[in-house]
Order: sequence, then C-alpha cells, then structure tokens
Amino acid sequence: MVKTRVRRLRRSRGSAEGIVGCMFSGKSDELIRRLRLAQIAGERVLAFKPRIDNRYTVRWVASHAGGRFKAHPVKKVAQILQIVDRENPTVVGIDEIQFLGEEASVLVQELASRGLRVIFAGLNLDFRGEPFGPMTHLMPQADQLEMMTAICSVCGGDATRSQRLIDGHPARYNDPVVKVGAEELYEARCRKHHKVPGKPRRRIK
Repeated sequence: MVKTRVRRLRRSRGSAEGIVGCMFSGKSDELIRRLRLAQIAGERVLAFKPRIDNRYTVRWVASHAGGRFKAHPVKKVAQILQIVDRENPTVVGIDEIQFLGEEASVLVQELASRGLRVIFAGLNLDFRGEPFGPMTHLMPQADQLEMMTAICSVCGGDATRSQRLIDGHPARYNDPVVKVGAEELYEARCRKHHKVPGKPRRRIK
C-alpha cells in the first residue's frame, strides 16, 4: 500500500488579497470559499468580523446566500492582533473590513509583513458612492484585488453600488454612513440607477 502524506504549506512571504464590491455581490461567499480551500490545504485559518455586523449571526461570517464560516467578532483592530499572536494562524480572513476603521489598513500590512496570507472582504463604496473608510488605503496596497458585481434591482445590469432605502425612498447624502442592514434597507444598483438626493456636485476647475 502506498502511503501519502499531506504536507503543510509554508509561506515565506505574506500577501494581502482584497474582495470588494457592492452589497449582494457575493463578497462573503468568495471569502468563505477561499478560507475553506486554505483549510483543505492544511493551513491554520482564522476568520474575523466586526461585532457591529450582527445581521445573521455574531460568531460566523455569513453570506446572503447562506454560506457560513466560524469567526471571531471584534470591536477593534487590536483584538485581531491579540488573537493572531495567541493562535498563530497562517491564513487570516476578515469580513466587512470597512467597519473596522482606518487602522484596518495598518493591520493588513502588519500581518502580511509577518508572512501571513490575509484575505479581506468589504464594501469599496458607501451608500453615497464614495470610498468607504479604510478601503481608500486597503485597495491600492493589496497584492491581489477582485472586484465583485451584483445585479441591479432596477434594470438587471451589472450593479456596482449599494442603494440605501428609507421607507422605500433613497437615503439622503447627509444620512449616517454606517447603518447595518439587509434587503429591507439596501439594494444593489448600477451607476445610472444609484440615487443620492442632496449629494453635492463636484465640478472640474
């Protein structure tokens, strides 16, 4: 009988992989898929999510399609570092990273510099269609970046933006940026059908 042995892969270099796009574009499903494949490959995998994201469950990365992966809910970036130092993973996944603030970009670079494979998923734009918090720095610093699209709820075309609705009407520009929700609060929209009443028009000088 021929015996086979699964060899744990050693990574001499770290990396940062970004999965970004609007709501309902499959970001969390893609993150879960990559984390599961890493487990199959013998990697030590840890997943994290902001505690503020409690739409489905607190202790799991959960997708709109029903996928799940066990995760540590955290309030601050410092908690991720503490858990990583204790558990010594080789792969770290972070869902909804836009909610972790500007320090998230520093965290990803720190972990990658240690030789870890870091996979983050998040909204690249807020409901206004503007860069969402740390994504301004996270995206250009990623070694790999995948832009995900959804289906526009109005025309069925490629959606790249998240439309926030309040009582069935588009939220205004001055409404709060952070308001976690699901279908009852948001829709995926294309550029043409994304509406933000009160958004100032910027002109080229």
